[in-house]
Amino acid sequence: MRLPLYQVDAFTGDLFGGNPAAVCPLERWLPDATLQAIAAENNLSETAFFVGDGDSYALRWFTPTVEVDLCGHATLASGFVVMSFLEPEREAVSFRTVKAGTLTVTRNENMLAMDFPARPAAPAAAPAGLLEALGGTPRAVLRARDYLVVYDSAGKVAALKPDFAALAAVKDCWAAIATAPGDNGTDFVSRFFAPAQGVPEDPATGSSHCTLTPYWAERLGKKTLEARQLSQRGGALRCTQNGERVTIAGRAVLYLEGQISV
Repeated sequence: MRLPLYQVDAFTGDLFGGNPAAVCPLERWLPDATLQAIAAENNLSETAFFVGDGDSYALRWFTPTVEVDLCGHATLASGFVVMSFLEPEREAVSFRTVKAGTLTVTRNENMLAMDFPARPAAPAAAPAGLLEALGGTPRAVLRARDYLVVYDSAGKVAALKPDFAALAAVKDCWAAIATAPGDNGTDFVSRFFAPAQGVPEDPATGSSHCTLTPYWAERLGKKTLEARQLSQRGGALRCTQNGERVTIAGRAVLYLEGQISV
């Protein structure tokens, strides 16, 4: 069996930047073990699979080791593939997901904008080993699905050198987001670490901004914010707080188009 495969750099306008996602359109669902094996073979932070169903698509995401409940950059990449190659006449596409509901990707000038659920964080005690594994001296710790660890400056976030083995061993920690105020026109910066899920550091993360957006919108008193992810590849996102939803917008660039044999 041959399956189409696209590899897209998301949250960037430049090839080799942002977060690479594999996108595999399917005519029908394959066994979960096969989907997981394809994601492991791709060895990217996420591989997205979708199946057409009327005017929308059913969408799932896999890291090299697990299926995840929400992924932003691979959703952006999936919308890019549909509206650039599969149905270029469309201005918006809806993806139905099991745990995150229906997610819509819409053309917005030179960006693609995603409508996602907000995941506000509440103050929390850091679990044993989390801050030691991350490093630095944070000013606050909060939690939604992921721990949100707040630092005083972008420089402190950029300088973090986490112990990924120690971070993966922290109990009840799906992932950790490090964040701080931005500078030079950027409202806030972040980094995202999920070694327990097979992703030591994610280059540009949409789902983390479901938590970052409500935090920074309230703290800065702004509805629309410019965000930068300080990974080696870097990522640029425009985030808007809309009550219980957030809009996360960015660009995408095609790197590869081909076929895989299963």
